[in-house]
Amino acid sequence: MYRKDKSRYLNAGNFARILDMSIPLVLKKRLAQLRTLVDYHQKRYHEDDAPEISDETYDSLVKELSLLEIKTSGTRGKVAEKIGGSVSEAFAKVKHIVPQWSFDNVFSAEELVDWEGKLLRQLEQVDLKKTRVSYVAEHKIDGLKLVLTYKEGVLVRAVTRGDGVTGEDVTHTAKTIKDIPLKLLYPVDLICVGEVWLAKKELERINKEREAAGEALFANPRNAAAGSLRQLNPEVSRHRHLSMFCYDIDRFTAGRAKLVLPTTQYEELALLAQLGLPTNPYPKKCSTVKKVITFYNQWKDKHHELPYGVDGVVVKVDNIELQKSVGYTTKAPRFGIAFKFPAEQTTTVVENIGLQVGRTGVVTPVAHLRPVLIAGSTVARATLHNEDQIKRLDVRIGDTVILQKAGDVIPEIVSVLLPLRPPKTKPYKFPSVVPGCGGEGRIERIPGEAAYRCVVLESDYLRRRKLYYFVSKHAFNIDGVGPKIIDALLDAEIITHHFDLFTCTKEDFLSLEGFKERATDNAVDAIDKARTQTLATLLTALSIEQVGEETARLLADQFGSLEKIRSANVDDLAAIHGVGAVVAQSMVDWFTNPANQRDLDELLKYVTISETSAKKRNTRLTGKTIVLTGTLEHLSRDEAKDLIRLAGGKVSSSVSAKTDFVVVGKDAGSKSDDAVRLGVKTLSETEFRQLLA
Repeated sequence: MYRKDKSRYLNAGNFARILDMSIPLVLKKRLAQLRTLVDYHQKRYHEDDAPEISDETYDSLVKELSLLEIKTSGTRGKVAEKIGGSVSEAFAKVKHIVPQWSFDNVFSAEELVDWEGKLLRQLEQVDLKKTRVSYVAEHKIDGLKLVLTYKEGVLVRAVTRGDGVTGEDVTHTAKTIKDIPLKLLYPVDLICVGEVWLAKKELERINKEREAAGEALFANPRNAAAGSLRQLNPEVSRHRHLSMFCYDIDRFTAGRAKLVLPTTQYEELALLAQLGLPTNPYPKKCSTVKKVITFYNQWKDKHHELPYGVDGVVVKVDNIELQKSVGYTTKAPRFGIAFKFPAEQTTTVVENIGLQVGRTGVVTPVAHLRPVLIAGSTVARATLHNEDQIKRLDVRIGDTVILQKAGDVIPEIVSVLLPLRPPKTKPYKFPSVVPGCGGEGRIERIPGEAAYRCVVLESDYLRRRKLYYFVSKHAFNIDGVGPKIIDALLDAEIITHHFDLFTCTKEDFLSLEGFKERATDNAVDAIDKARTQTLATLLTALSIEQVGEETARLLADQFGSLEKIRSANVDDLAAIHGVGAVVAQSMVDWFTNPANQRDLDELLKYVTISETSAKKRNTRLTGKTIVLTGTLEHLSRDEAKDLIRLAGGKVSSSVSAKTDFVVVGKDAGSKSDDAVRLGVKTLSETEFRQLLA
């Protein structure tokens, strides 16, 4: 698992020979200093950098620490996690068996009631409107999400949430957490989820040590917990005394143990405790949302008395069958919500108001702030959204404002402290010309909207922004061809449009200043790999106004082919749930633009779209819900899912009475048992492939 990293350490070990190893006392002192200095970098929980993090310190000291660990211990030392973009190089990546979601947030009782109303309407759609809905309210722990996997009761893996699909293997540090049992009380197979946290008193102790050593302090327990868990050296984690609460079961097979499968969230918590896992002592069963609000109010003022950080209450539908029925959005579960405690607020000064031109030409006002620490992050910018928002707040340059940051939400200006307003300030007015727009740079307010947009959408700036996005991981994901290389190619007049990238040769890249042979090969290979794309990725990459990744997936799933999308009218597009009239009009405007048509046709000479209408003609599974379990002999899980979707079916992660088929492979899990219990038909891999034939 760590073979690649260990190889790097061995190479680094060769460099150790140049060090003066003849003075043991000096060596020992240096090692102690490095252990103190090398620390963590929190993987971005917010959109702003945390002020206590120093990437430069890590970059300069991490290799030396590894060398000295090898010298003093006789074994290859674990290098402390490299901060920032190098995280992926330090840890083994693990794809989650069960995708990991994050909850949407509400910030008031009114919003919570609105959420319940939406939930009940969704239950009506699945004919469960008469089912009594109750809830479980739990503390929202301010820590780092961790997924634990046990095989026959033995801990085999601990993985961070990561991006929800792929996380980082931190088993070596998780095993230093005393709360996490290395062996359960029963020999079951289990995947469970919890939160790793650091006690407030422990944070105080660590920060005192750091202050004495002249190091930057951790801003909050969450940052410290994240950095402590995500270390390559487990001794760093062991020294920081982390804790954990488990709160969810993703997969469970009782095996030889005579344990009952939970049917409610509250029973899940009880089962976790029965297995010997740590759980929070304060969950509350609530028969109504009103009782949830009562629980919330009880803890809103006294949660500071707890030994761990809590930033709200997580509310979940108690009945697991109801949870499965309403399912998930593309980002969060529909059956749960995070009811956040009042957001942190602070004051700062608006030093300037600037306009940011997006790749589609939409102009967004941004407040440039006197840097201020809020919620563990240093904030120097805040979006002002649009002209109407500026007028409503009456924000002016020089104003002292109240800034709010709620959880992972982008910082926003709440209000202006008028008594502190400097004299002779003037209301902000949008200029008529903005650098970055085409033509003379003129902007205009979009009819019927609060946003401004460039009048002319052709400019060097906008072209560059679109190309930056085109090659980004959100679009064509041409790794090794980033903004700097795009700029160099444009400046050298090697490319002018996105399709020109696919004509670039090795000689073109070598002609760029400072471009080496290896970087050239990587760029050419990445471009070659990008010649096949999904329909959803293509739509995302085209920078159509109002069309992001999720909307692109909706359109691709609904229409199935680019030809159908190009010929669709506004009514066809607007009829799709989640699209609407504004997006539909934007799509039609883009696809009927002659210049866009020419550019797209040229791009399609070099790019193959993997999702086509021809593949969509298989409708054998239209309206059917399929669950996969176990390992298939001839198909990967992703290939099987693609086949189901292409045949018009829907893939579900859980078995319910509404499931049509469960495809059972080798070493099938509890889903196979669920199918038998619920009377759902099961298919072997052979039968599944025959069904699709």
